[in-house]
Amino acid sequence: MAASRPFNDDTAYWGVPWEEGYGYPQARRVGNEIFISGQFNHDEEGNLVAPAPLDADGRPSDFSSMGEQMRVSYDNIAKLLALYGATMQDVVEETLYVLDMDAAFAVVGKVRKAAYGTERPQAASNIIGVSRLAQRPQLIEIVCRAVIGAHAK
Repeated sequence: MAASRPFNDDTAYWGVPWEEGYGYPQARRVGNEIFISGQFNHDEEGNLVAPAPLDADGRPSDFSSMGEQMRVSYDNIAKLLALYGATMQDVVEETLYVLDMDAAFAVVGKVRKAAYGTERPQAASNIIGVSRLAQRPQLIEIVCRAVIGAHAK
């Protein structure tokens, strides 16, 4: 199931179970701004991509899939932006929530630059370490705000 705008032109959904359970859209446009809810490592069917293995207590035990999870998260953001005619170049601010700061710093530069298609992405960026994310095998979640037409140079 691809990202879509089934209810109106200003909100977007993936059609995944947690949207209904939690009650939120994946993206919302207000004027020329697009607010993207936390995106993580799921495909368009809602299946986790590169899930981290869990220990006996249900916590991630290996953080080596951080880069792939980050890449998928950025891909999801790009797909949502495209619904509004925007691109990653329109992103003006992002916040990355990560379970392991060292694992994130080991890959974030390369993955982020590839996602934005430039060596110097022009989006303000924050990275915050957290103790848990929504899905247990999840290592990262990315939230962002875009301004249609910002096209950073």
